[in-house]
Amino acid sequence: MKNKGVGIIVELRDGNLEKGLKRFKKKIKMTNLMLEIFDREAFIKPSAIKREKKRKAIIRNKYKVEETKKLENR
Repeated sequence: MKNKGVGIIVELRDGNLEKGLKRFKKKIKMTNLMLEIFDREAFIKPSAIKREKKRKAIIRNKYKVEETKKLENR
């Protein structure tokens, strides 16, 4: 498999390393690279992923229902 050579590049302006590091961190955060790295650290069974998605959906739904009840009671 060939490496595409695509990476995150930040040019330093006036040799200011602090600002360059700040921009680099911001770029990484925008690309969700860290999330992907954490996901690849260990294998998670597909059934566990489905269970987690379902659990998060139930929690989201619970909060939505509570919000609609609050709005109706006003």
